[in-house]
Amino acid sequence: MRLLAFVLFCCPLPAQLISAGQAVPNTANPPVVFLNGYQAGCTGSDFGSNFGAADKLLQANSLVTLYFDNCTIGNTLTKPDIETVGIAFGAFLGSLKYTDGTPVPLVDVVAHSMGGLIVRSYLAGKQDVNPPAFSPPTAPGIRRAIFLGTPHFGTSLAALFGGGIDNQTMEMAPASAFLLALNTWNQGTDDLRGIPAISIAGSGGTGQESMAGFDDGVVELSSSSLGFYRPGLTRLVQDCHTLNSLLILAGFCSSSAPALNMITNDTSNPVSQIIVSFLTGTSAWQSVGQAAEANPILSVTGGINVEARDQNDNPLQISGATYATAATPTPLKLNSNSSAYLESLPAGPVSLSVSPVSGQSQTAKVTVPATTVLTTVVKPGPVIFPGGVVPAAYPAEFPYDVAPGSYVSIYGANLASSSASATLPYPNQIGDVQVLVNGVPQALVYASSGQINFVYANSASGLTQLTVKNSAGQNTVNVRVAAAVPGIFALDAMGTAAAIDDTTGAIGAAAVFHAGDIMSLYATGLGATNTINGLAYAQIVPVVTVGGQTCAIGYAGRNGSFPALDQINCTIPSGVTGAAVPVVISSNGRTSNTAFIAIK
Repeated sequence: MRLLAFVLFCCPLPAQLISAGQAVPNTANPPVVFLNGYQAGCTGSDFGSNFGAADKLLQANSLVTLYFDNCTIGNTLTKPDIETVGIAFGAFLGSLKYTDGTPVPLVDVVAHSMGGLIVRSYLAGKQDVNPPAFSPPTAPGIRRAIFLGTPHFGTSLAALFGGGIDNQTMEMAPASAFLLALNTWNQGTDDLRGIPAISIAGSGGTGQESMAGFDDGVVELSSSSLGFYRPGLTRLVQDCHTLNSLLILAGFCSSSAPALNMITNDTSNPVSQIIVSFLTGTSAWQSVGQAAEANPILSVTGGINVEARDQNDNPLQISGATYATAATPTPLKLNSNSSAYLESLPAGPVSLSVSPVSGQSQTAKVTVPATTVLTTVVKPGPVIFPGGVVPAAYPAEFPYDVAPGSYVSIYGANLASSSASATLPYPNQIGDVQVLVNGVPQALVYASSGQINFVYANSASGLTQLTVKNSAGQNTVNVRVAAAVPGIFALDAMGTAAAIDDTTGAIGAAAVFHAGDIMSLYATGLGATNTINGLAYAQIVPVVTVGGQTCAIGYAGRNGSFPALDQINCTIPSGVTGAAVPVVISSNGRTSNTAFIAIK
């Protein structure tokens, strides 16, 4: 069993790279940190055995190589949990210094197999406690990430060993408590903190692990894909998970297939091509290998992980679960009697039926996405959709953040028994509905079964817990608060900006601006304020562009009439005209939606 476990994530050739503790040369691009995968006995954990000639390849492209070896953390037999290694990786990043003694603020990462889970655990700040807790780093320090065959949703081979080998194989079993928490840590999903990332997934397996062309001998394509994050970020190559003769002898991989992690200093190697292109900022990687969305199997196949909870969000053990696309239900697999999963099933709408160990069976209708695995919670009462807590002005793109003191919308199911709106002063309850942030009731604007609008707490940046509570139960998700997440209110489907021409008093489509006019632009998400002479000025001064030109700001802060409405007064620049001139707000490194005004 240990011999086969060694097959999982191993194996030839060191060269020039920066050793641990050495100063890092300061070059045009950040240094690149490689993280190895699972190491059964830690006898082959050196860089060359895990990444071949990757350091030579990077050196030829003026990139500096560093190595984080997970075997240097904890006991090599029992092995520390992945959360502990993730925390150690954070400490490693914090210790890096350039040759002039200054800290290294950003790195790129290339992570093989379990190494990718270490990166994700670090980004989420996952702690080894139950119930799950997260303390994400304020500044992750990662510019770009490349995942090589990472089992984002586990591998059934790890499940074979999980009962008796070590903490890490147990955590890599499909639908493990670790993976369920990691894949739902931020609003029921994982946004990777918005970091640009790609996955290189292997399809060189024989199909013994799943089906022909659907795995790399160890990890299935639906598990190694980044489809859970964004489309178009996964490239498939006909590689095996790693180079090991036992993997071939056991029948999991073809002897003719190269290894994903055996990177060569060779422009003919597709993995090498993708890595160099992505790290140096070119788009060439997008035409190497095959897109996940173009693969004939993966494009119509997904997976599912299912948690069961009661109406008050308490976890329930599962005794059985099925899915159905037609009349005949198909059983899901069980993980340690606490959750259910299936590595592959047809993408599209399915009906789930879950039988807890105690209590009544529960049902839900979900849509299994192609190219990835859906992690879903089946429960009665209110349910907040994954990524369903967004700025009210527009559904902000990655990362999933909200700003303190802003208008925020919650999307979900069974959030309220009926629809109702509130007037000023906004109440802390509409009907039987409450929204709580860290246990404190918030001011509600509107509530319906599928949507709630409210004013987010004036909390500091960081992770908060948001709860929707009504007479049918409650649901709680983590929501990350950022200093500012600007959004412009639009008045119609065309994106007409909610803006007033202070010269004429005209608003929206009726407003036609001229150079030198003062525009009052209405938005939300400028963040915390300071009160000066009775006005609540935004602590972070935003930047507004009109047609790409800077709109000089006279005031930016709360409107005063409504608690979370922001107003920016700025002067229309000269040299810009048009019937639909784009207006954009930038603040705290975040860019708003684009709205439009008319300028003569």
